This record gives sequence, C-alpha cells and structure tokens, in this order.
Amino acid sequence: MKLTFWGAAQQVTGSMYLLELDDDFRILIDCGSDFESRDRKKEQESNEKGPLKDAFFPFEASSINLVLLTHAHLDHSGSIPNLYRDGYEGQVLCSEATSYLTEILLKDAAMLNQKRLNEWNATEGKKRKKGEKKKKIPKDLYLERHVRETMEHFVTLAFNRRFKVADQCFVTFLPAGHLLGAAHIIVEVWENGQKKTICFSGDIGRKNYPLLLDPSQVPAVDYLVCESTYGNRIHDKTIAPEDALLPIIRKTCIDIPGRLIIPSFSVGRTQALLYTLNKLYSDFQLPPIKVFSDSPLALESSRIYQRNVRMLNREAREFNEDNESLFDFENLIYLESTDASRAVSNHTEPCIIISSSGMIQGGRVEYHVSQNISNPYCTILIIGFCAEGTLGWRLLNGQSTLRVRGKDEAVLANIEKIDVFSGHGDRNDLLQFVQQQSPAHLKKIFLVHGEVPSMEDFKIALGERGYNDVEIPAKGQSYVL
Repeated sequence: MKLTFWGAAQQVTGSMYLLELDDDFRILIDCGSDFESRDRKKEQESNEKGPLKDAFFPFEASSINLVLLTHAHLDHSGSIPNLYRDGYEGQVLCSEATSYLTEILLKDAAMLNQKRLNEWNATEGKKRKKGEKKKKIPKDLYLERHVRETMEHFVTLAFNRRFKVADQCFVTFLPAGHLLGAAHIIVEVWENGQKKTICFSGDIGRKNYPLLLDPSQVPAVDYLVCESTYGNRIHDKTIAPEDALLPIIRKTCIDIPGRLIIPSFSVGRTQALLYTLNKLYSDFQLPPIKVFSDSPLALESSRIYQRNVRMLNREAREFNEDNESLFDFENLIYLESTDASRAVSNHTEPCIIISSSGMIQGGRVEYHVSQNISNPYCTILIIGFCAEGTLGWRLLNGQSTLRVRGKDEAVLANIEKIDVFSGHGDRNDLLQFVQQQSPAHLKKIFLVHGEVPSMEDFKIALGERGYNDVEIPAKGQSYVL
C-alpha cells in the first residue's frame, strides 16, 4: 500500500493523507482547510493546465472510496464539502460528537464564504468591462447547501470498537482528548497474508484537561503518523485551570476594578473556559461579576457538549449531575446578535468578555479589543497559541502601538498570557504518546501538523530515545508501506 501526504506536511494546517491499498481501495484520512499554503495559487494555476483543471484537489475526488475524520476542527474537516463538489460519493466515518461539531463549524465557514462571495461578486462587477467574461468563482467557496448535502454522508462510529470498512481492512477509533469526539484512528490492512497497522494520531490532547477524557493508550502499530504542533514547546504551567485563572480575574475585575477580555476559539476552548468559570462561581470564589460569552458558534458548541456529557471525563459528569449544567451559571450572558455584542462596550461594571477568535484575527473579539486596547483598566488575556503576524501575536510581543480595525491605537491595556487551556499536548505529551510504541517494532514515524523547526527538534528528541526511522514528509510525497 502507499501513503501520500497531501496536507499538514511541513506546516500545521490542511491535514489530508491518502492511503491506497493494493486492491486500489483508497482512504482519505482528514480533509482539512489549508490556512497557510504558500503554493495554493501556483497549484491552482498548474491544475488549470492539467487533467485536474476543474478540480480543487491534486487527485481525482471520485477515486476516493472512504474518508476517515479524526475530529471537527476546520484544519481537519474544512475541505470535505469541496471533496463532494469535486465528485466524491462515499461516506465520512467519524465519532458521533465529531459529526455534530463538524456540522456547525462547516455551516459557520459557509456563512463566511457567502460573505466573501458577495464581496467578490460586487468587486468583480465593478472591475469588469462591458462584454468581458466573468471570472470563475474561487473554488473553495462552498455554501450552506453544500454543507447540508455533505452531512448526509456522515456515518458515526463508537470508540474502541473495530469496524470492517473493506475486504481485509478494519478501522478503530480511540479517544484522543484535544476536543469532544476527537480520535486517534488505527487502520489495519491485510495484504498478501501480512497484517500492517497504521495509527493516525489526529491532534493529541493533554491529560487532565477540563471536560475531556485523557488520550487513549494506542496499541502496537507498524507505522505512526504523529502530529508535532508542540514538538519543541513545553506548556508554561501545570497548575489547575481555576488556579491559573482566578488571580487574573481578582486582579482585573475586583482589585482595580476593570474588565477582562479573553479571546477564545468558539469550539472547545470556550467550553473549557466556561466550565472553569462555572466551577469558580459554584465554589463561591468570585463575586457576581457578569460574564459575556460573545459567539453564537460558542453557544451552539456548548449545547453539543451538554448533550454529550456521557462522552466527557468523570469530573465533568459528576459536576453536571451536582449542578445540572456544565456551563450555565447566574451571571453568564450569551450574546447572539451583533447589536448585543457592541452594546457591551457601554457596560460600566466590571465584567469578563469571552469572544472569538483566539488569535484576535477576525471575529467579534476584534471590536472588543479595539474599544479597550487603550484602556489601562482592561486586561486582555491570551489563552492559546497565536500565529505570527496576528493581532494576538503582536500584543504578546509587546508592541506599544497597534493598528486595529483601521486605526492606530496605543496599547495601554494589560496583556497577560496563560496556556492551561491549550488543547494540544506539549513536547512531553507527544513523547509519551510515541513511547507507547517499541522502537524495535515500529517501522517508521511520519511527523506532520507542525512548523518545520518544531518537527526537526522533535525528530532529534525521538532519535535520542531510539526512534531512528523518522520522516518529515513534503507535500505530495509518497511512501510504499
């Protein structure tokens, strides 16, 4: 069989791996949006001249027999509607919770695509001369109807059960932590009477993370496709999330008193944050400070988490039983409309505002930051990784003046950072994950889903522990297994 790396190869986003069996059965593991490809324009220009000129993918979508989805985040699921648009007719296998979360994330992406399409059409209408042909719509702009059609093909599988998906091919989904429903996927294949096993790690979670089960033990496999997002980083603190969050709230909202703005991704991160705040209020560690959750997507995600309490860790299940809710508490207010979001600027009492996106790159949180970046009574708390060039990254790097929403603003707000809410395992977690495998038995490790320096450092760390056959595949590179 052959394994080809079509995404998250020497970069973080766009997870997509094609496994071709000897009987020509083809399995695509993940089909994510690529948010960072430097070669996208070049690839599309090349496709326009070749056999895939009308295709979004570098392979025939109709030739794929099955898609396996590790989890819902868009860098793993975001291009699935395009796969169906290009001719794929098979199923997507994933966990039940992943199906629910993927649907709301894809619909949210489709809504943003509709806005992009409207802007694109308006711009093209102005630019085109009379009689000039209209340019083709960008190929990645799927809409809500495409999402609805896509979700009809999702089939959910239970964790820890072995399923036959083809002659001589079985898959098993194991809990991976990281996000509700996230999975490590084990693929077993028999070829010429010989059994071969591959584990696709998906994104590896952390132990004792709020709400989520710990990542599962992975049985012995022949090949390991391992993410390496934090391959050269260690999380700053190992204290409990409430112990990290409480001093910042007290300092900002009680001692000053002012307002605390927390940029947070709507799916996963915000639920961990709201759950932690609920625990603090339930233990009477905070006065009645208003908490505004400013993301319709976060509200939908929280409802899905609440409906799937049985899939969460024991502490979360017991807390839910005792308090009748994971997230809702007396001072929590969900803001659904844009008007309600902007009206929070007029709230004069100390408060906490949680809004997306986590890197302060687009989303409603940009407005809140723009209104408060020059407010010395405000603290902006970064709770996750911020990619280079984002507003969050620039705040963390101490820039004294920033351009926000078209205006230059002096940074007078306090900037804090904690990473206890990061859903990614760090270098030590990744090493523990790999070290479940014997160096003598494991034939090869493929490092994916990471920046190149992270991958290279992690490869060195693995070599020091006896794992000598480690590859860092380039995009489009294939291996015969």
